[in-house]
Amino acid sequence: MIKAVIFDMDGVLIEAKDWHYEALNRALRLFGYEISRYDHLTTFDGLPTKKKLQMLSAVYDLPVMLHDFINEMKQLYTMEIIYTHCKPQFNHEYALSRLRAEGYRLGVCSNSVRSTIDVMMEKSALLEYLELTISNQDVTRPKPDPEMYALAIGKMGLSASECLIVEDHDNGIKAAIAAGAHVMAVRETTDVTYNNIIKRISDIEQGLVA
Repeated sequence: MIKAVIFDMDGVLIEAKDWHYEALNRALRLFGYEISRYDHLTTFDGLPTKKKLQMLSAVYDLPVMLHDFINEMKQLYTMEIIYTHCKPQFNHEYALSRLRAEGYRLGVCSNSVRSTIDVMMEKSALLEYLELTISNQDVTRPKPDPEMYALAIGKMGLSASECLIVEDHDNGIKAAIAAGAHVMAVRETTDVTYNNIIKRISDIEQGLVA
């Protein structure tokens, strides 16, 4: 039986992929660097900012000494965008509120930093439904490593087979599978609805899907 649903955040509960892309590029442009849209979609999307900066240093000679400052500015620019654009979405509020009312335990695991998760969940009116949130600051190895999901499952005191993880990105899907949980892969935030989640849970419990 599925007892918990754990969500990724960016691209699942919040349409924030471009927010992170725009904020990081704004910080990088201070020093004449930029990530192209193609590289963002094929290489950098879904990775934590620190990992992206390490990759930029390895490939494009971004000075390592700039990492902390660029990361700090990226977080500031991200917050500006969140406070402007992050708003409640009915389909997500309905889905989480009804799942919670039906006894499912809910959580979020994101490669974002703690402050970003907290503000996004608060601004989207979803925080009250969540039992826990896990950020990249709570683990030593972010997605695609399964540590983040294993930590959440452990904190809930459940087995991986009792958890459904909702993910949109290859790195997150790999992490969920490696953690041993069931996975619901989505393409857009609009795919994250109560009906879709309940159908996935029903299919799993009836043995129709893995």
